[in-house]
Amino acid sequence: MGNNYTPRTPFQPHPIVRSASAQTVLAMVRPKGIDLMRDEQLVLLDAGPDYTGVEPGRTVRLHGYYNPSRVPGIQRGLVMILHGWEGCSHSNYNVILAQRLVEKGFATFRLNLRDHGPGLHLNPYTLNKGIFRGTLIEETAAATAQVASMAGKSPFYIVGASMGGNFALRLAKWHSEQEPFHNLVKVVAVCPAINPARATDALDRNPATRRYFRTRWLRSLRAKHAFFPELLDVEKLERIPLVRDMTECFIGQLAARGEVSFRSADEYFAAYAVLGDALTTLTVRTTILTAKNDPVIPVSDFYELAPHPLLDVQIHSTGGHCGFVDAPPVRHRMADLILPELLNA
Repeated sequence: MGNNYTPRTPFQPHPIVRSASAQTVLAMVRPKGIDLMRDEQLVLLDAGPDYTGVEPGRTVRLHGYYNPSRVPGIQRGLVMILHGWEGCSHSNYNVILAQRLVEKGFATFRLNLRDHGPGLHLNPYTLNKGIFRGTLIEETAAATAQVASMAGKSPFYIVGASMGGNFALRLAKWHSEQEPFHNLVKVVAVCPAINPARATDALDRNPATRRYFRTRWLRSLRAKHAFFPELLDVEKLERIPLVRDMTECFIGQLAARGEVSFRSADEYFAAYAVLGDALTTLTVRTTILTAKNDPVIPVSDFYELAPHPLLDVQIHSTGGHCGFVDAPPVRHRMADLILPELLNA
């Protein structure tokens, strides 16, 4: 295996939905028949010590939702699914993928990162005092270790999309360099944000994506501020039109409180980027699935990843950002791309 960039299962949608905007928008359409929530189980996880600097000595708590295999007598393994920035366990692509997986004999666990979640059974903003940031890999790894143990003797897989794909790749590094996860056999990252700085600039250039992410981030920060007003000057952030400049201000406020040592947004972005030779220490098979026309994740960075026998980078001609949708009628195909990666692991 190596970086030949050729998709195992080429995604070839109808010409009328091949554009980046069509793919990205259609990804938000939820199909009929999604009933994953009827047998999901809320799980609260001990995610180890707090690395935000806000609550030293206190254990971080993260939560997620478990669904068992729906195929009697078949347990192909446990798949942990990671959402993107300002998404959650109940985001469209998460529940569509999870439902497809449980119908194929996999159990799934949809983990929510800090300050993310649907708010159905608990308030995600009150679980921990410190504010989410992309560098908090330690607590995610601690939660992942607990999820992996739930697989028992079965294989364990990690699948992440967008920022969740970034976390998935860093968890593959953690498994390879720090502490192995129980029975981990495959990691799949879909449209991963491997270069957060360039991704932020890309979403800022597009008024629609800038408005979408800026609105959701501000909503999240306001919700956090309602419980912990001393952490952040949200009103100052509300006056800033660009997400990059908001991030600069956000990091500056955290640095002033002694919570981070980053001197700029670029230093912060670089701290959780997955670029160049970042994946040359892999000990677990890892696949990246992305699209040339992703409006948020520039494709050029994937060509610059150093090759590795366990790394497979598949670049589709279209798919938008976490889209991979065909129409008419609307048919979500992301699971069709991911399933072969798990079944052939």
